Amino acid sequence: MPFDYFIGIDYSGAETPTARLKTLQVYAATPGRLPERVATPAIAAARAAGVVGHSLPRYWTRNEIAHWLIGLVEDGQCFVAGIDHGFSLPEAYFQRYGLATWPQFLDDFTQHWPTDGDHVYVDFVRDGNLERKGRAPPPGMRTGSSREFRLCERWTSSAKSVFQFDVQGSVAKSTHAGIPWLKRVRDAVGERVHFWPFDGWLPPPGKSVIAEVYPSVFRNRYPKDGRTADEHDAWAVARWLQEMAVRGALERYWNPPLTIEERRIAGREGWILGIS
Repeated sequence: MPFDYFIGIDYSGAETPTARLKTLQVYAATPGRLPERVATPAIAAARAAGVVGHSLPRYWTRNEIAHWLIGLVEDGQCFVAGIDHGFSLPEAYFQRYGLATWPQFLDDFTQHWPTDGDHVYVDFVRDGNLERKGRAPPPGMRTGSSREFRLCERWTSSAKSVFQFDVQGSVAKSTHAGIPWLKRVRDAVGERVHFWPFDGWLPPPGKSVIAEVYPSVFRNRYPKDGRTADEHDAWAVARWLQEMAVRGALERYWNPPLTIEERRIAGREGWILGIS
C-alpha cells in the first residue's frame, strides 16, 4: 500500500472556521490498524509533552483541519483523505460565470464566498451581511438553484444539490464553508497533493490525495460500535479507503466508467470517490 494514512473527515459548515464543532470528526487508519480518532493539535501537543489535562479542546475547527493536512504534507507523510463536502459546483455555474477550470473556480469562489475568514459564518455571506468596500457584486451573490445537480450527484440515489440549503442531509453549507480551505491547502502545498479528479483521474504513486466522499455510501457496511453518527461517518470513510487499498481496488474507483464528455464535465464539477 502506498499510503501511510487513510483519513476520513466528517465535515461541517456550522458557525465560523475557528469554532470547535462536535460535528467535525477526524479519523485515520494506518496499514494494518483500524481507524482511530485523531486528537486535536492541542491534545497531541500536550501528549507529546507528557501533559494530561481535561480542559484541552476535544473538538476540531475547520482551520485546524486544513493546517493539519498541510502539516502532514510538510512532514513527508503520504495519505489519502476523504472529505464529505462538495469540492466544486455544477457545470451550469461555470457557464453562468465564465469559468473555465477548477483552479480558476477556486480563485473566483473564494473571492465571492470568503468563508475562511476567522469570524465569518456561511449565512453571513449568504444573507448579504458581509460587505466588502468596492466589490461588485457583493459576496454571496454568486449562487445557483437547488434544482442544479452535478453529474456525480445524479449518479447517486440520495445526494442533494450543493445549492440546497436548510434541509436534513444537506451538504450546501459544508461545501460553501469548505471550498476556500481546499484552496488554502492547495496554495500551501502545491503539487505535493493530488486533488482528485481535478489534477487527473489516476493519482501518481507516492503523492498524497484529497478526494470528495459521500459517507452514506459506506456507513452501513460497518457496525457503529458506540460511535456517534458523525464519528461513524469519519470512521467508515477511513476504513473504506484502507480496505480498498488492501484489496487493490482503489484504482477501480479512481477511474469510474465515464464517457469522454462526462470526464470533461467531471473535470470541473468533481466526482465522489466510491461512485462508479
